[in-house]
Amino acid sequence: MTLKGMVKGTRNMLGRYVGKWFYGKGIPFDAANSPYFLPMFNAIQKAEPGVKPPTTYELNGPILDEEVEEVRKWIEEYKQSWPRTGITLMSDG
Repeated sequence: MTLKGMVKGTRNMLGRYVGKWFYGKGIPFDAANSPYFLPMFNAIQKAEPGVKPPTTYELNGPILDEEVEEVRKWIEEYKQSWPRTGITLMSDG
């Protein structure tokens, strides 16, 4: 098998695993267009072998807390400009 063929086979295998995750959890296919999808894959590729994925607890606890804090800081930056710009932030989630 050629290197090109091996890469194609590896990509297909990866696609199958990702697809099973999407199908099994009912994740909308458009989630693959998320600006966070490719960076997630890049981070996985750079991880050391044997690194375990985050647990449900970690995703729903400390990791979520870190993301909430990041958004809070982002909003605080914009709040400083509200008096002069009249900006309003809206969220659906």
